[in-house]
Amino acid sequence: MLGIITLAQSSGEALMAEPLNAPDSTSVTVLFAGDIMQHTPQIAAARVNDSTYDYSPVFKYVKPIIEQHDLSIANLEVTLAGAPYTGYPQFSAPDQLAVAAKDAGFDVLCTANNHSCDRGDKGVIRTVQILDNTGIMHTGTFKDSADYLKNHPLIIQKNDINIALFNYTYGTNGLSFRYPAMVNLIDSAQLVKDLNAVNRTNIDFVIIYFHWGQEYQSHPNHQQEELAALAFSNGADVVIGSHPHVLQRMEYAPPTDSTNGRLLVYSLGNYVSNQRDRFRDGGAMVSFTLSKNWHGRYVTHPEYHLTWVYTPQENSKKQYYILPVNQFEDDASIDKASQDKMREFASDSRELFSKENQNVPESEKLYK
Repeated sequence: MLGIITLAQSSGEALMAEPLNAPDSTSVTVLFAGDIMQHTPQIAAARVNDSTYDYSPVFKYVKPIIEQHDLSIANLEVTLAGAPYTGYPQFSAPDQLAVAAKDAGFDVLCTANNHSCDRGDKGVIRTVQILDNTGIMHTGTFKDSADYLKNHPLIIQKNDINIALFNYTYGTNGLSFRYPAMVNLIDSAQLVKDLNAVNRTNIDFVIIYFHWGQEYQSHPNHQQEELAALAFSNGADVVIGSHPHVLQRMEYAPPTDSTNGRLLVYSLGNYVSNQRDRFRDGGAMVSFTLSKNWHGRYVTHPEYHLTWVYTPQENSKKQYYILPVNQFEDDASIDKASQDKMREFASDSRELFSKENQNVPESEKLYK
């Protein structure tokens, strides 16, 4: 009751008045995307000449969606370790990938994943340096302890709302790292310690981006379910997942007297990659609103936006475009074979989500 003024009515009832110096009602719209990958054919598609690469076409059609949100975040599942540029199994993408992500509207890239150490300690460190130079916020991997203290958790301040973002990975494909390079690994005891260290007087919302689960499985495993429960029981408001390269279910519980509302997304699938098999050739973005007023803090309005990777031949080489499905699934300008594949992905995804999602519908908005 500190800071609350009570006004007595003639009937003897007490009315709650607004706290002194209470913040006005404010909100932040948030968008999360899945795995930004770069297989060898994608690097070839972006190559302009020996020293120049252009990834802006990749994000051309989703850029309006990204830009319409106050805060946009994705998983960078490559290193920016410099030449020679390589795809699977040990990724190093041109720096221009980060430039294009920034230009498309991404504010934050999470970097803790199983490919974080693909180019060793130097790759971890250079990736962070390139993101700093590009002006993209980041968390999950760190160039030294000072960077760790600064960006773990990453504190994001937007519209008078303070968000703590954590990012962890289950592993790094058996590749080790040594100080000063640092990678956040999933550890239950450390997770609890990190969450309990958050000062909720100053932090309005806590979000965790886990790189977890089993590849190519459309259902979360027991470890994912246990980690999500542990995170929520220790103060997380939103848990987002990546790594399986396919979609997994989303669950939303509206705010109650004891919670801000909770959003859980087990896997957002592939945002962009060269994986063309069924279920792997697309993914989803999830959007939601974080708001607060003097009554409380709230996670509300979750929606998913299906995306599919279109790979036409243009000027004698394969190109890559992330397409919003609801905008392009009936677009006659797309060749029939591609349209059939996109519709198959859309049907599979909607079937999964209609059966298993809890209170997270598909967005009907069109962004052009």
